[in-house]
Amino acid sequence: MGKNIFIEGVPGTGKSTLLNRLAQENPEYRVYREGDLSPVELAWCSYMTKGEYETVLRRYPDFENEIRQKTAVEEERYIVAYTQILAEERAFYQEMERYEIYNGRVGFRTFHDVIMNRYRRFNDENCLFECSFLQNSIESMMLFYQMKEDEILSFYEEAYGILKEKGFRLVYLDSERVRENLLHIKKERSDEQGNEMWYPLMLNYLKESTYGKAHGYSGLEDVILHFEKRRKLEKRILREIVGEDALILEAKNFC
Repeated sequence: MGKNIFIEGVPGTGKSTLLNRLAQENPEYRVYREGDLSPVELAWCSYMTKGEYETVLRRYPDFENEIRQKTAVEEERYIVAYTQILAEERAFYQEMERYEIYNGRVGFRTFHDVIMNRYRRFNDENCLFECSFLQNSIESMMLFYQMKEDEILSFYEEAYGILKEKGFRLVYLDSERVRENLLHIKKERSDEQGNEMWYPLMLNYLKESTYGKAHGYSGLEDVILHFEKRRKLEKRILREIVGEDALILEAKNFC
């Protein structure tokens, strides 16, 4: 069976760069980036009932066609890649975000069942995925459901048990230099005027999370601490669960 490759790693390790290179070198692969209509991932996508979807279409008739073009129907649910729609009304994005399944927007049982059911239905091969196994799910479990490490590992035992029969391979870009990498992208991901774009959003995301509020997250040191903890947990998942189906590459040496 053709391999399905999942690229993971904490911010600043070069995931997008590696994804682009692999996509260029392997044109037979279908590429799924964050925010795409993906068969396994729902990042930056609304997950809606038919009634919710029809309400949105009525509310935003000026770009109904664009919404329909970015919609996939899956078991009576309407999945909309809403960040790929150009809308002048900020309220549109705020409303669509409400229908995401991450960041505690649904109960954990619903979150778990949606993800596992999509993994079970997935039967493609030769796919290349960005941040579609660890990142968004692990952030939700760490920051919003505030689950213990062993509970998170149980989630991934089940997930890997489903995907390992479907050509699953994971490439993890790793670096011990979490602080240095975050400081680099903090500066790099700025607009033409030098205004930081990524860092304020990330800091606010952590501060407003259930875990962040409970632990008083407030600044750069908390951001660094979070990603150091996430990296440690992800490495444990690879070591104890994924095993030989994971390839760990030094972030600065994959080229």
